[in-house]
Amino acid sequence: MYSNLKASIEAIAEISLSEERKEILEPLLDYIQLKVDTNTEIRLNFICTHNSRRSHLSQIWAQTMAFHFGIQNVFCYSGGTEATAMFPKVVETLTTQGFQIQKLSETDNPVYSVKYDENEHPIICFSKTFDANFNPNSQFAAIMTCSSADEGCPFIAGAEKRFPIRYNDPKAFDGTELMNAKYEERSIEIAAEMYFVFSKINI
Repeated sequence: MYSNLKASIEAIAEISLSEERKEILEPLLDYIQLKVDTNTEIRLNFICTHNSRRSHLSQIWAQTMAFHFGIQNVFCYSGGTEATAMFPKVVETLTTQGFQIQKLSETDNPVYSVKYDENEHPIICFSKTFDANFNPNSQFAAIMTCSSADEGCPFIAGAEKRFPIRYNDPKAFDGTELMNAKYEERSIEIAAEMYFVFSKINI
């Protein structure tokens, strides 16, 4: 793993979660543990309205923490109720935290290669609907990262389980002097929770 990213994770490891957040994360933890125990592939689809901020942060940190803790056969995805674009500030924030990110296309909805280790396959990120062909259509967990997607999608076709794990949208601070700090804060919050989940998995 890249040294800057490793340093970020070492700092994240020191963050303690509230009991309330641990309770929210416990069902996802149990789902992953059951998959590990039965040697079954773990597919996690993180869903938010526009697939632009929170769902991408969750996808990337979950995949990274699975690697960090040596959990095999974890495949993380993201999607929205509509497709827009991965917001550039997310790319900037993750780069600062140690990821190596390459923009693969110059379009309104760019494709990004996100790497956490020089020898591992990159995470491919772009905005898409949760049921797009790029994502799994069965045998996956749907993790709802925002309240509007959770309420707006009462049914996610193909999902084995559904977990509401909601985060506040850093978009609220776009264009303000708090923007950088709030994107970093949200990224670290999500990273700390994914760290907690995968640190508890017995392999």
